[in-house]
Amino acid sequence: MPDRRLAVLKALGDNTRYAIYLELARSPVPLTTADVAESLDLHPNTVRPHLERMRDVGLLTVEAVSRGAVGRPQHRYAVAPDAPSLGLEPPAMPLLAGMLTGVAAVAGATPEDAAEIGRRQGAAAAPVVAGDDDETAEERTVTCVAALLTELDRLGFDPAVASDDEGTTVAFTHCPFAALAEAHPEIVCHLHRGIVEGLVEAVGGARVTRFGTLVDRRPCSVDLAGRDLDPVPSVS
Repeated sequence: MPDRRLAVLKALGDNTRYAIYLELARSPVPLTTADVAESLDLHPNTVRPHLERMRDVGLLTVEAVSRGAVGRPQHRYAVAPDAPSLGLEPPAMPLLAGMLTGVAAVAGATPEDAAEIGRRQGAAAAPVVAGDDDETAEERTVTCVAALLTELDRLGFDPAVASDDEGTTVAFTHCPFAALAEAHPEIVCHLHRGIVEGLVEAVGGARVTRFGTLVDRRPCSVDLAGRDLDPVPSVS
């Protein structure tokens, strides 16, 4: 343990690495080498060895994301769960979140109980969108989806959207609650479902038709349709 602590301190003792670490710590989603380089006005070749050094001492995690059949996978970096917070997050907060989730599970909280709490948060976070007599149903749906994407991005879900004639699917390519969701999906995934449902209902113009949780594996996603289709929502 002392040797690891010394390695971490040495890694963060470099001003450039410290700046990179802060950039990653402040980001709600993992970042690529190019993302970090652009944010700090550095060349990617300067950033890359610093990222690898911090990964080697356990400060960062890296995931490879395929960009299709052509080209090498893209690497995205994030601060490791057990890395020092440097004052950016109270160290007791992840512990508290885990304990409270455990208490809810032991107390018998159901997925619908969690979803209802989430709906209140989603409704509170929904932007006030003024009605427009000239706005079509399709335009209102677009407004609703845009508001949802903005909130999901703010929370760190890194949403990706695809639409066709049947509706819109929003995939969550990153889960900021991943560790808690793996331990208690019946609570955490449905809190997230409630946030989505509450925001969509508050903004209007769309309706959740399906919410895919960890049961579907990754990426989790939500399907939306226009209100006029009046679909019956489902959860999996």
